[in-house]
Amino acid sequence: MERAVIEAHAGGVNSVAFSPDGQTLAWDADNTVRLWDVETRRETAMLWVDIDGWMTTAVNSIAFSPDGRIVAGGIQHRETLCLWCTETGEHLKTLQEKTTPALHWVNTVAFTPTGERVASGSEDGNLHVWDIATGQKLETLIESGANIFSVAFSGDGNTLASGNSDNTIDIWNIATGERREPLTGHTHWVFSIAFRADSAVLASGSRDKTVRLWDTATGRPLKTLTGHTGIVWDVAFSPDGAMLASGSEDTTVRVWDAKSGEQHLLCSGHTAPVTSLAFHPDGHTLASSSKDGTVRLWDLRR
Repeated sequence: MERAVIEAHAGGVNSVAFSPDGQTLAWDADNTVRLWDVETRRETAMLWVDIDGWMTTAVNSIAFSPDGRIVAGGIQHRETLCLWCTETGEHLKTLQEKTTPALHWVNTVAFTPTGERVASGSEDGNLHVWDIATGQKLETLIESGANIFSVAFSGDGNTLASGNSDNTIDIWNIATGERREPLTGHTHWVFSIAFRADSAVLASGSRDKTVRLWDTATGRPLKTLTGHTGIVWDVAFSPDGAMLASGSEDTTVRVWDAKSGEQHLLCSGHTAPVTSLAFHPDGHTLASSSKDGTVRLWDLRR
């Protein structure tokens, strides 16, 4: 089941992502993002955080643009994102909030399906949408006391969701900036969210140790998946939406049948909390990162 173990960073890895073509795997390591060729299993580039020449700030979250040409990183610095070119390794832009109180770091980043915008959520409770071409902030959807741990766009790009420290999931209409009735049911902080490819279902993982599935049209809870014995740090749907993976403080990765809610696989091997998950476009390879300093690749075919 386990295909590879990558000794990624002794201090632990916060985030992992596959490029859209599946040829590159990326993860954070202190103040860098490493790019790794999936076929040759060799590191191909190191992307440095460079904020006015200060290069000592760690990366919390990473995401590839839909065309694979840009990596965005949420930085452990005041409301700051960095953008890098994946072909050259060049630091393209630093996006930074300067007009509102910006005291804490960015926890999470996500591109729109067109790649023209990127959303960021922070410890300050600020949810911003940025223009990639100009590097300018387009809008602030919320400024609240609730930390934002995860953001995700629907497949059509019309909806943005955020998982928060008030135990809810906020749902936003991007065109109007209006917030729908939040999704409620978790009994502790919501650390991770993910849309199914067709956007009809949203998954969430929480400090309450559960994974929940939601009907995005009605906001109605569909299923609660139990089994993890620790915080659920991340959730990810397979490209076809048939499987849902969850990674936990309990050091395991669980793979569920997204329709029935039955556990399909239990992946054990990490020796510390699992922080992030990413499906390869082939749908049967899953990457997981951990505080144990490794990135592991799993073959989900039985």
